Amino acid sequence: MHLVIFDLETTGLSPARHEIIQIAAIRMRAGRILTEETFATFVQPTQPIPAQISGYTGITRAHVGDAPRPAEALVAFSRFVGDATLVAHNGHRFDLPFIHATCARHALPVRPVTYIDSLALSRQLWGGRGGHGLDAVMARLCLSLPDARRHDARGDVQILAETVRQMWSQLSPDFQTCPVTRNPGSIAQ
Repeated sequence: MHLVIFDLETTGLSPARHEIIQIAAIRMRAGRILTEETFATFVQPTQPIPAQISGYTGITRAHVGDAPRPAEALVAFSRFVGDATLVAHNGHRFDLPFIHATCARHALPVRPVTYIDSLALSRQLWGGRGGHGLDAVMARLCLSLPDARRHDARGDVQILAETVRQMWSQLSPDFQTCPVTRNPGSIAQ
């Protein structure tokens, strides 16, 4: 199965009011993380980055000042995705709505894409026990990637790729079948 695991950082939590400031992704095929096939870009927002977001993500105006505008960044991300299935942690409630709102805000045509919310993998493995946030999943898997900075999309996508690989292998060791439902979504064309 061809997957693109991705993560976004944003200026806040509301897709209607806030903007994407970073996109990172890594390709995965047949259970193998392809570390040489990555995508990462800062994105230049039209609004200032709030101080609490800079403190949380480490992303400042200096990082995004010369970055591509949202439409350019989303089109480049879409080209990287190709025909892959997207995977994001809490993607149903966060990442995909941000992509959809940003495409609408910038009048970008969209195309259909399937996606998997990796929360579903966690829930299938561990049911109602404990939380299903990325930190909780990492703890359950005894996963530590000291070189991957949390709350930086580039680091989070490395962590997420490994957690997805490990959870998927427990649910479908041959990586031939999808252990959870794939959902319809859309990204820039």
